[in-house]
Amino acid sequence: MRETPVTATDNPGKILIPIARAIISNALGKPYNATNEDLPWLHEKGASFVTLTQNEQLRGCIGTLEAHRPLLIDVKANAHAAAFRDPRFSPLTVHELDSTEIEISLLSAMQPLVFSGEHDALAQLQPGVDGIVFEFGHYRSTFLPQVWEQLPEADVFMAHLKHKAGLQPGFWDEEVKLYRYSVSKWKERDITKEVEVLNKRV
Repeated sequence: MRETPVTATDNPGKILIPIARAIISNALGKPYNATNEDLPWLHEKGASFVTLTQNEQLRGCIGTLEAHRPLLIDVKANAHAAAFRDPRFSPLTVHELDSTEIEISLLSAMQPLVFSGEHDALAQLQPGVDGIVFEFGHYRSTFLPQVWEQLPEADVFMAHLKHKAGLQPGFWDEEVKLYRYSVSKWKERDITKEVEVLNKRV
């Protein structure tokens, strides 16, 4: 029989989500401690996105497309930025804290797509699987694979991706570059439920 409750040691989400919540909570003056920051894999380079939602609605999302710093630092920086520096939203307030859910996404390395035109590019996309980076000159945008849940059609997905970059939805040019990546993701509610279930078994 276990003498202590199950802790966040079973998968990366149980480590990363408390770290993100601690950064946001402490910034709002609500002390919250996260442990296990000394795990070796947290100090390897990694790329993450931190997404905040309230009642299934987006409240902030900031991330890193390419690994260039230790994952621990990346998650902390993106959590703080998602809460307080996403230009689409006002900074998170302490009154919103309890109703805000955190999702962490870890990105794979990006792979360039090779295509002959927009139709060929759209045919190669894998809905629900691919995160996509769109590039044209200084225009750049990305959608995580989760966005396919709202935009399941490849042409609509691409149109919104171009609009996010600051271009017209119908825009195309032979100089467009596309990259794909995959993610591993964890939602706070799922992590919490899993820990609660395991604790009831001990």
